[in-house]
This record gives sequence, structure tokens and C-alpha cells, in this order.
Amino acid sequence: MPSASGRVRVGIIGVGGIARGAHIPGYKQLHDVDLVAFCDIIPERARQGVEEFGAPGAKAYEDYHDLLARDDIDAVSVCTPNAAHAQITIAALNAGKDVICEKPMATSPADAWAMVRAAQANQRILTVGYQHRFSDDAALLKEMVDDGTVGEVYYARAIALRRRGVPTWGVFLDKEKQGGGPLIDIGTHTVDRTLWLMGDIGKPTWVLAQTFRKLADHPGYNLWGRWDPAKFQVEDAGFGFVRFESGAVLSVETSWALNIKEDLFGTVLAGSKAGAELFDGLRVYSEERGRLVDKSFNPGRSESLYHREIAHFIDRVKSRKAPLVKPEEAATVVEVLDAIYQSAASGRPETVKTVQ
Repeated sequence: MPSASGRVRVGIIGVGGIARGAHIPGYKQLHDVDLVAFCDIIPERARQGVEEFGAPGAKAYEDYHDLLARDDIDAVSVCTPNAAHAQITIAALNAGKDVICEKPMATSPADAWAMVRAAQANQRILTVGYQHRFSDDAALLKEMVDDGTVGEVYYARAIALRRRGVPTWGVFLDKEKQGGGPLIDIGTHTVDRTLWLMGDIGKPTWVLAQTFRKLADHPGYNLWGRWDPAKFQVEDAGFGFVRFESGAVLSVETSWALNIKEDLFGTVLAGSKAGAELFDGLRVYSEERGRLVDKSFNPGRSESLYHREIAHFIDRVKSRKAPLVKPEEAATVVEVLDAIYQSAASGRPETVKTVQ
């Protein structure tokens, strides 16, 4: 629990790009947080974290077990490559820390549900870094679904398409450390937000999907510079069709490199009373008085969604209320992603296996 002063003491595990670009700036915006520990397998990164962002007395670590052994740390951000999320998060929860883990929650459903069980057993807060739920547009559309304005949502699209946006730094192209390519990297965001917005559709039941490596071996223009085909071990695009217990269906569309007109990131919902598109702003489509009606909504506040996400996490650490992104929901996203990869590998529909 936070100290008597109400300040929350936080440790950062993995001091790379997402920690520096999202988590640390979010914590530094808050007056009641002290960054007291930084851990990275590259010692210099941890030391730089202490020097640039640490509270007085902050320490650097190379082994996350040493950080977690401290009883004066309340919460941690897990910002490592995907394959390490589960083991570090479970160790942190068992050490009595609250955790915000970067997306995706894990690279397998078994690991994801093990994380859920660890949070429950230790009565700790666990949430996952799906910051796109925190936009004003998403919140408004969620209200419309929950209050019945949209009606029964029976069809949706989760879209995360880049024309040429292959991340060439870090371990993004490493299948063993990341678990996959655009599907698990950016697709996970829009799958999570879309499932959340769809409402009560039950568990996913089966998936038909295909992934592709059509452009990975032919580097050319890229937003972040040319990639090395020899290191490109994951898909460059992936598509899936998911059915749920309610009968609702979801189309998943993701790519880092695809010959399309422009990048697209967003959600499309079709309900029995109205439909909606959530891209750069929210548009709602319905029928009133015998006429088709399209409504546009102002985009709302513009501050960083990462900052909102981190502020929300700290609020939940202090209030002990359930987070907006519940670990059970994030585990369901992992189930869907895993089934998409399984279907792509087998060439046939795959049953979504729940391993709680």
C-alpha cells in the first residue's frame, strides 16, 4: 500500500522505448508518485533511468528479482519484450506489488490466465497497457452500447493497418521474444478496444484466419527505415474472423506492410439500432423519422492517452477499485490472438480454447 504520506513508490522493469515514451512520462505528470527503482538487462539503461527520472535515493538493478525483493515498492510497470511479461508480472504479484503490464498481456493463453490467478490469489491490482480505451470518443461509444442506443452489436471490425510501418528497432521482428508481428503488436490494441465496446457477446468460440509474409523479404520504403529480411521472423499482415457465444462476429485486420492507400486504426460496430465508426473521431449511423442520420462528435480532450492510463493505474493502486482494463478481459484478447495464429498455421478454423 502507499506510504502514510499517500505517495506511491514505483519500480520500472524494462527501461526501453515504451517505458521512456509512455510509462515514465505518465508517472512524472503525477505529484504523488516517486520512481524509486529501475531495472533492465542492459545495466546502462537502468542507471540512465535513475539519473534522468529517479526520485532521491532511487536505485538501478539488472535482476528484477532484486527490485521485487524491496518491501518499500508499491507498484511496478512491466515494460519488457512480450515473452517475459508473464514471468515477471507473476513474480511481482507474488511479491505483493500492483502491476501495470504492457500489451499484450502474454504470448499464450496459459500464461495470461496464470497472471489472472496470481492477481486474484495475492489480492493485487493487475491491468494491461491498452491506452486506447481511455479516449473520450471510446468512452462515449461505450456508453451508447451499454445504454442500448446502439442495440445488439452483432458485427464489428478491429482494424490496425499500416501501409509501410515496420518497427525496425528493439526486438519487434524477433518471433521468440515478441510472439508475433503486427497482430500481437498493434492488432492487440484494436482487438481489445473493439471487444470492450461490443459489450456482452460471450466468450469467443472459433476463429478462421490467415497471416502473410508477402512484403517482409522485399524491403523498400519504410516509415522507420529499411528492415533486414534476415531478421524479419514474423508476419507482415494478419486477418481473422472470430465468432462469439452470442452469435456476434468480429473481423480482425492488421498489417505493418500492406499495399493499401493509407494507414487505418479504428473500430467499426454494427448494431440492431445504430452503427458507429471510431477512427479519428466518432461517427454514429442510425435512422430517425424515416431518414438515415449520420452524427459526428467532437474528439474531446487531447492529452496523452498514456498519461490517462498511468494516472488511472495509480488511482486504482490507491483506491483499490477494479481497473478499466481488467486482466480477465486482457486474457481473452490473448485467447483470440492465439487462435488466429493457430488457425493461420493449421489452415482451418480453430476452436478458441479457454484455459482458466
